[in-house]
Amino acid sequence: MRCLVTGATGYIGGRLVPRLLARDHRVRCLTRRATRLRDVPWAADVEIAEGDLADPESLTAAFTGVDVAYYLVHSLGRRDFETLDRQAARNFAAAAKAAGVRRIVYLGGPRPAPDGPVTSAHLRSREEVGRILLDSGTPTAVLRAAVVIGSGSASFEMLRQLTERLPVMITPRWVHNRIQPVAVRDVLRHLVGAATLPADVNRGFDVAGPDVLTYLDMMRRYAAVAGLRRRIILPVRALSPGLSSYWVGLVTPVPGSIARPLVDSLVHEAVAHEHDIARYVPDPPGGPIGFDEAVRLALARIRDAEVETRWSTATWPTAPAEPLPTDPGWSGGSLYTDVREREVGAAPAALWRVVEGVGGEHGWYSFPLAWAVRGWLDRVAGGVGLRRGRRHPDRLHVGEALDFWRVEEIVPGELLRLRAEMRLPGLAWLELRAEPAGSGRSRYRQRAVFVPRGLAGHAYWAAVSPFHAIVFGGMARNIARSAERTAEPG
Repeated sequence: MRCLVTGATGYIGGRLVPRLLARDHRVRCLTRRATRLRDVPWAADVEIAEGDLADPESLTAAFTGVDVAYYLVHSLGRRDFETLDRQAARNFAAAAKAAGVRRIVYLGGPRPAPDGPVTSAHLRSREEVGRILLDSGTPTAVLRAAVVIGSGSASFEMLRQLTERLPVMITPRWVHNRIQPVAVRDVLRHLVGAATLPADVNRGFDVAGPDVLTYLDMMRRYAAVAGLRRRIILPVRALSPGLSSYWVGLVTPVPGSIARPLVDSLVHEAVAHEHDIARYVPDPPGGPIGFDEAVRLALARIRDAEVETRWSTATWPTAPAEPLPTDPGWSGGSLYTDVREREVGAAPAALWRVVEGVGGEHGWYSFPLAWAVRGWLDRVAGGVGLRRGRRHPDRLHVGEALDFWRVEEIVPGELLRLRAEMRLPGLAWLELRAEPAGSGRSRYRQRAVFVPRGLAGHAYWAAVSPFHAIVFGGMARNIARSAERTAEPG
């Protein structure tokens, strides 16, 4: 069976693809840029088609010959995400119908209670997308999941960071709302099974774990599983969803643009109304995975650095741009650079190990307080900040988030190019290179590039350039020293 997966660069899609391949399905991935899938472990086993759900004409070839099409995309984090997702769903449905696709599978959000108003734009949009696909004329399975518990999911990271960072919390009233979380392994099991549903099945299914909990219960049970002291949680009436999302954005790696719709969704109870999916995709022996076991599995993945995908990989706050424009018209032809070079008394391989490991827990090798303050200011301004970290402590691939950078290019052993995603009046890149210098030595080249946007961009560069000798100069010096230390015997 040939399956088309949209959202293969995302959290769920990136995990679904290898599981479809394990079932001997042929997989085609639709992405706006093929390079974003270049370095994933299964890239050689799939067909990659470039296309954009906002551009109907780009979809024809991607849908040709497809039996099952997975809709796993959303525009969460964009101000106009409801409009964007509505049009994307319509284009997807039309392309599937025209190509004779036999089934659509969509992973949506929980179904709101039928007797109450839906105040969450996130849930309202997910429900609308489901209706569009169910009315498309192509048999559709809409899987409705609430909080997904798995290493790297936005919901799990929000829960984990809140519980670990705050032993005493003042929380809003919605922490008492009931939620039926589901393990990511069960979500993936249902997505794979939905590919073979009978042709006459065109409906939604609730997908949930066995435990009905409040968010308060989830935080306390997470603390118990993680071996933390019991958390003191004080719900207050005055903390609105807006203030809650701002607080979540400051405390956790999830930026405010993502935290707000997630928090808005928690205002509604999210409990499964049925478990009909088990008639077609039987439960495993012992039933679906419970909350405590899902948390244990997620923490084990994080501890062992085996996180397959992360929410941050799918979230691009800024639109992709051509790398390093040399004379963009909007910048007035200006391009500022800061270039540093160091001779390194270590082989290029030793230097590269340090280069590929920058950021996250390893830090940026200079003036940690300056990097921390810059990340904090970015979070206050609504940006991503430094807390996104990295998926793996030592390995990177194109498209991954790295603190407040995005990996735009990587040539193993030679080049790492990062594009800034912090709030800036312009565009910025950081290039790190490892080059051979003969006699077992290497040369480290570092280049920061800034393309200003308007007068504010020029003023920004003038304000920060006096600190470059400390920040960028120290970074080059300390990366070289670290490579030399790791290369020393013993």
